[in-house]
Amino acid sequence: MIQTVAYLDCHSGIDEAMLLGALLDAGFPFDALQSALDNVPLKHYQIAVERSFDKGVRGTRVRVTLSDEKQYLPHLSAITDLLQATALSDWVRSTVTAIFQRVFEAKAAFQEIQTSALHLDEAGAIAAFITVIGAVVGIEFLGITQCYASALPLTSGHVHTSHGVLPVPTPTTLELLRRVQAPWHSCAVEGELITSIGAAILATLARFEMPPMTIEQVGYGLGQRVLPWPHCLRLCLGRVSSAPTVDGMETDWVTVLETHIDNMSGELLGGLMERLFAVGALDVSYAPLQMKKNRPATRLTVICHPPDEERLALLLLRETSTLGVRIQHMQRRKAARAQEEIMTPFGPMLVKVKKLAGKIVSVNPEYDACQRVAKEHGIPLIEVYEVVRRATQAEQGNNTIIT
Repeated sequence: MIQTVAYLDCHSGIDEAMLLGALLDAGFPFDALQSALDNVPLKHYQIAVERSFDKGVRGTRVRVTLSDEKQYLPHLSAITDLLQATALSDWVRSTVTAIFQRVFEAKAAFQEIQTSALHLDEAGAIAAFITVIGAVVGIEFLGITQCYASALPLTSGHVHTSHGVLPVPTPTTLELLRRVQAPWHSCAVEGELITSIGAAILATLARFEMPPMTIEQVGYGLGQRVLPWPHCLRLCLGRVSSAPTVDGMETDWVTVLETHIDNMSGELLGGLMERLFAVGALDVSYAPLQMKKNRPATRLTVICHPPDEERLALLLLRETSTLGVRIQHMQRRKAARAQEEIMTPFGPMLVKVKKLAGKIVSVNPEYDACQRVAKEHGIPLIEVYEVVRRATQAEQGNNTIIT
């Protein structure tokens, strides 16, 4: 399967405006950006986009300015309410929420207070909110299924914040990147190249590795700093396909979410499974286990594509009693599969075909199709399975495993 991916070359750091500029430079139309932002119930801001040069590199620079400088973002719940009032997609709303959730959690850890007591009172927080929405909409518009990122430049110096003068990287930025084990490299520059919002975007969306990809488009998002080199974020947009192994298997990556729950009823867990599948889970399973205090409990495991992990983790935290979700990234081996139609005494029916190295190795009747035929004809489901198996065997030959 071919996927559109983005590689972020963060040699000059990253902030939300540079990312949005790079996405616009790579083909995200400004009209689509403006249309999305028109959904956001905020006023008194202007967004300016310009094509410019920095030391010979041409790119796109984004500036969001406020006509009311007294605006600020209140608590995280207000951010969520603002997003829910928009017509943006579920993925955009949940991803933007996850980004700011990470910022609030990192700030709370630094200040040793509850996230509910925090608000983003730094100058430009509203501008950052608008810009993050634009960037996430751009990722969705371009069909990017996974973001990757380079190692990050570790600079020195200080920066002025609402909490006073802080070292670079700021404690919030450092905490965000510590939690995802982001790789660093030394950079002989003073000043901030990675903002806390930029760090939260990477922590939410990116994996720090270089994928095997074919580059189709490059975008440059220009920053505001004067550096010995161009201050820009380079975005490489391209495609990566599942690479077959020697024995014909395909490979890809999935995210496995896991949590233990000992205080929810079976009815609620049953409804939860339906919700998880509805928003993108590839598989959901429950397993019994014994926990502390001799409590019978349930191990909940969710498998999903990496871009969906934040949305599903947030759903688990919101709709279950759990206080935490473990996240693992796993590589898997896959056989190619497809649906094919075969002719049976009941008419054409769908079967699942499994292939390795282009060769059919097994065929399995589709349950839903067999169940429908069984009900229509008033015969046992197992009898329909047998008829479909025989028809498949006759069509595919005796060298194919019919399961």
